[in-house]
Amino acid sequence: MATHVAPPGWPRQVRPPDAPDWERTAELWLLDLCPPEFRGYPTLRRHVVVLARFAVLHVEACQASVRRGLSEARAELRDVAALDVIEAAIRTWQTEEARLAVLRRAVGLVEEALRGRRYVARL
Repeated sequence: MATHVAPPGWPRQVRPPDAPDWERTAELWLLDLCPPEFRGYPTLRRHVVVLARFAVLHVEACQASVRRGLSEARAELRDVAALDVIEAAIRTWQTEEARLAVLRRAVGLVEEALRGRRYVARL
């Protein structure tokens, strides 16, 4: 009896590793995360593990962008926005930072599974 286990943080849009058609669901999910131009690259469409690596780097670049936005917000926006708007922008970046942290874990788990790692259910 095959048991398909997905670890905590696994994206709900992707079937667990070794479930029927799981790599196809991973491919579609990864493509949705990446810039639309990635769909046009044959290598990424034919080699889902390569697509996963691209997706990891894309999410990490987004994380770096958010960190930069947070670090520069007050200085860069003080001449063009009111303090309450700047604080709202900072809260938005913080929300996005948290979302990207969850997404980075999910993308990493999918990449690891595509590279052959399997997960075991624990009590």
